[in-house]
Amino acid sequence: MSRRLKEALAGLAVGLLGAFLALGAQRLGWLDVPENLTYDLRVRALAEPGAATDRIRLILLDQKSLDWARESFGLAWPWPRQAYAPMVDFCKRAGAASLSFDVVFTEPSVYGVDDDRALAENLRAMGRAVLAADFARSDATSETWPAYVPEPVFAISGDGPLRGARAAAFPIPDLADGATGVGNVNVSPDADNVYRRFPLLLKFHGRYVPSLPLAAYMAESPEPVVLAPSMLTVGTTRVPLTPGGDAILNYRGRGAFTAFGAAAIMESGMRLAEGGRPVVDPAALKGKHVLFGFSATGLLDLRSTPMGGVSPGVLVNATALDNLLSGDFLRPVPPWSDAAATLLLAVLGGLGVTLLSSLWAALAVSAGTLAAPVALSSILYIQGIRSGMAAPLAGCLVALFLAGTWKYATEGRRKRFIKSAFKQYLSPKVIDQLLQHPERLALGGERRELTIFFSDLQGFTAISEGLSPEALTGMLNDYLSAMTDIIHYYEGTVDKYEGDAIIAFWNAPVDQPGHALLAVRAALACQAKLADMRPALRERIGADMFMRIGLNTGPAVVGNLGSRERFDYTMLGDAVNLAARLESLNKQFGTCTMVSQATLDRLGGEIPARKLSRLRVVGKKKAVTVYEPMSAEEHRARRDDLSVFARGLALFQSGNFTAAATLFESIAHRDPAAGKYAAKCSELAAAPPSQWDGVWTMTSK
Repeated sequence: MSRRLKEALAGLAVGLLGAFLALGAQRLGWLDVPENLTYDLRVRALAEPGAATDRIRLILLDQKSLDWARESFGLAWPWPRQAYAPMVDFCKRAGAASLSFDVVFTEPSVYGVDDDRALAENLRAMGRAVLAADFARSDATSETWPAYVPEPVFAISGDGPLRGARAAAFPIPDLADGATGVGNVNVSPDADNVYRRFPLLLKFHGRYVPSLPLAAYMAESPEPVVLAPSMLTVGTTRVPLTPGGDAILNYRGRGAFTAFGAAAIMESGMRLAEGGRPVVDPAALKGKHVLFGFSATGLLDLRSTPMGGVSPGVLVNATALDNLLSGDFLRPVPPWSDAAATLLLAVLGGLGVTLLSSLWAALAVSAGTLAAPVALSSILYIQGIRSGMAAPLAGCLVALFLAGTWKYATEGRRKRFIKSAFKQYLSPKVIDQLLQHPERLALGGERRELTIFFSDLQGFTAISEGLSPEALTGMLNDYLSAMTDIIHYYEGTVDKYEGDAIIAFWNAPVDQPGHALLAVRAALACQAKLADMRPALRERIGADMFMRIGLNTGPAVVGNLGSRERFDYTMLGDAVNLAARLESLNKQFGTCTMVSQATLDRLGGEIPARKLSRLRVVGKKKAVTVYEPMSAEEHRARRDDLSVFARGLALFQSGNFTAAATLFESIAHRDPAAGKYAAKCSELAAAPPSQWDGVWTMTSK
């Protein structure tokens, strides 16, 4: 078989594999987060006003309006219902096409029934007023359509994949009596609590119930509705539906809708009623669909949208109404379309890397392949189509990585590679083993159980600011050389240096059955060596130097990452991340060395250690148990204090914070970790948690 054919087959294979893995991850839901992230970025970059965006006006009950009502009329929240009357009257006088309340009035006014009836009269006079109902609300009590609520007036035919609701919260009778209709405001966000989809219709008690935007649309001119499996037609407007019966919102960008504060509209209504000049020109609302909602933070109606941050909930309804009026809800692509794009681009990327001999040409193909999903999905979005980006991008990344790995593995010479790649960060003993048994090295990366070592100097930034570059470099070289010699002595692999930080691991590239014990012994030896160096270093830098070390044992992918000319033998995986977290968590406990339960379990009792905590690190749900290893001499010298600490920790984990604090405070002057626990116990005793599982949840890295 010729070399070119082998390269072509390899490129095809890695492309197919990359596409298969990406599509599998997509099917399992593993790409939902990156897909939503990339979609939101597209929305923010490409959102534009639609044909009917200017036909919508928002009235927002903001904090300024609340302050205005309190200062001008002495009104505390909630307002009397009659306070809305000037706003309704102003919309009527202005000739608004409709007025919709994104507020569910489920309780009678605290000011009495006459207060509700007064607002109902204004709504009736308005003639095109829509009130909100919450279908599927958790505290809903009505399972049937109340006789006092106006029935939907539009004709409907066909059938489609609509959601159903078993219960609903309707506006009270005294208010519903004055409304033209009601609309649903219960909208479910995606799994990340961002609102991207919208149900225009749902089924309830044998009826088709419109959403608030659809009810507002029908209030101006009722039109027939036709349902189909993937389409909803309102008059002549076609709305593509997802398999769940939702429309995909086409957001317009921040500030797209003209909004007025409720105070300005209410004051304008009162001035018009008295023959005065309004604050807001009524022409601004003439022929417009007006939606009223809350934007004050304290009223708890803020929603996350693809535009980033939070927005008033009424903005979601306004976007749906805008899309309905403009007729441009986004169209979802069929599933096979994303799969085809993933397959095509992954195969092209794999073939490009394996067939091209020039590094720059391969890099250009790689860049073009990665840019293609971004460009394609962005172009389709501009055309009103929502397509996937994460799966094609993931397929390309995997294919390019596999193709690059294959290319590098087949073109290198193994022994020269081993010598050049590892002589600077492996001990000579390990290199000799690799040269004798090169098959033990997986050039493209392999999954192994590693013991991972992360170290960092305490206060290094402050120390470095007080030294000249020459002094800093000399000191750092002496320190790193001493620590590296110890790591190599204990057969460790130095991954990299990052400033004053050292990252190393054991059990790769060759097997080391006692890798955890070697790593912990290396860590203790490094601490002992730094203690010996500390007096001399203090004379050079004017400060004591301390080192924090974190150790964890677990599965990781370890191998060569990079190009043929420049690469690193490094590791990736969740176990690596945890080791880094443990290093930084030392400062939370005032310790210098911390190991995980997984590492301790592999020590065989060879090294004494005290249990520090069960903790939950930032970004992780599962708790981990951590320990502080120490030499046998130190353990004997601190035996009494360690016993007190253990009793205090047991009380802390059982929730007896007051008793635990007493024990910790008794040794806090000798044990920094006890001091940290004493402070934490006092904090928890002052504000006991409602549920306590004995886990200290960290709030910072």
